[in-house]
Amino acid sequence: MAKSGLWTNIHNKRKRIEEGSGERMRKKGEKGAPTEEAIKRSQGKAKGGMVRYKNGGCVMAGRGGKYKGMK
Repeated sequence: MAKSGLWTNIHNKRKRIEEGSGERMRKKGEKGAPTEEAIKRSQGKAKGGMVRYKNGGCVMAGRGGKYKGMK
Protein backbone atom coordinates (compact mmCIF):
# COMPACT_ATOMS: atom_id res chain seq x y z
CA MET A 1 0.00 0.00 0.00
CA ALA A 2 1.27 3.49 -0.82
CA LYS A 3 2.00 6.01 1.90
CA SER A 4 -0.54 8.76 2.43
CA GLY A 5 0.65 12.21 1.43
CA LEU A 6 1.33 15.28 3.51
CA TRP A 7 -2.02 16.92 2.75
CA THR A 8 -3.94 13.74 3.58
CA ASN A 9 -2.23 13.63 6.96
CA ILE A 10 -2.97 17.32 7.60
CA HIS A 11 -6.65 16.97 6.70
CA ASN A 12 -7.02 13.85 8.84
CA LYS A 13 -5.46 15.59 11.84
CA ARG A 14 -7.71 18.65 11.42
CA LYS A 15 -10.71 16.33 11.38
CA ARG A 16 -9.55 14.58 14.58
CA ILE A 17 -9.03 17.96 16.27
CA GLU A 18 -12.55 19.06 15.29
CA GLU A 19 -13.92 15.88 16.83
CA GLY A 20 -12.22 16.74 20.13
CA SER A 21 -9.10 14.57 20.16
CA GLY A 22 -7.17 17.09 22.26
CA GLU A 23 -4.35 17.25 19.70
CA ARG A 24 -3.06 20.50 18.25
CA MET A 25 -1.36 21.51 15.01
CA ARG A 26 2.36 22.21 15.32
CA LYS A 27 3.61 25.72 14.68
CA LYS A 28 6.16 26.54 11.97
CA GLY A 29 9.65 25.61 13.06
CA GLU A 30 8.58 23.23 15.83
CA LYS A 31 10.13 19.78 15.92
CA GLY A 32 8.04 17.43 13.78
CA ALA A 33 6.30 20.17 11.80
CA PRO A 34 6.56 19.96 7.99
CA THR A 35 9.23 22.21 6.50
CA GLU A 36 8.47 24.90 3.94
CA GLU A 37 10.23 22.77 1.32
CA ALA A 38 8.00 19.76 2.07
CA ILE A 39 4.87 21.89 1.79
CA LYS A 40 5.96 23.42 -1.54
CA ARG A 41 6.83 19.98 -2.96
CA SER A 42 3.45 18.57 -1.99
CA GLN A 43 1.58 21.59 -3.39
CA GLY A 44 3.32 21.18 -6.75
CA LYS A 45 2.18 17.59 -7.04
CA ALA A 46 -1.38 18.27 -5.90
CA LYS A 47 -1.87 21.05 -8.44
CA GLY A 48 -0.60 18.87 -11.28
CA GLY A 49 2.24 21.25 -12.09
CA MET A 50 5.82 20.60 -13.03
CA VAL A 51 8.03 19.13 -10.35
CA ARG A 52 11.55 20.48 -10.77
CA TYR A 53 14.66 18.78 -9.45
CA LYS A 54 18.00 20.24 -8.37
CA ASN A 55 19.82 18.75 -11.37
CA GLY A 56 17.66 20.77 -13.78
CA GLY A 57 15.38 17.94 -14.87
CA CYS A 58 11.64 17.99 -14.44
CA VAL A 59 8.69 15.64 -14.70
CA MET A 60 4.98 16.16 -14.94
CA ALA A 61 3.38 15.34 -11.59
CA GLY A 62 1.53 12.07 -11.74
CA ARG A 63 3.21 10.88 -14.95
CA GLY A 64 5.91 8.84 -13.27
CA GLY A 65 8.63 9.52 -15.81
CA LYS A 66 10.37 12.26 -17.77
CA TYR A 67 8.00 14.44 -19.74
CA LYS A 68 9.07 14.01 -23.36
CA GLY A 69 7.32 17.12 -24.67
CA MET A 70 9.91 19.46 -23.12
CA LYS A 71 13.24 20.26 -24.78
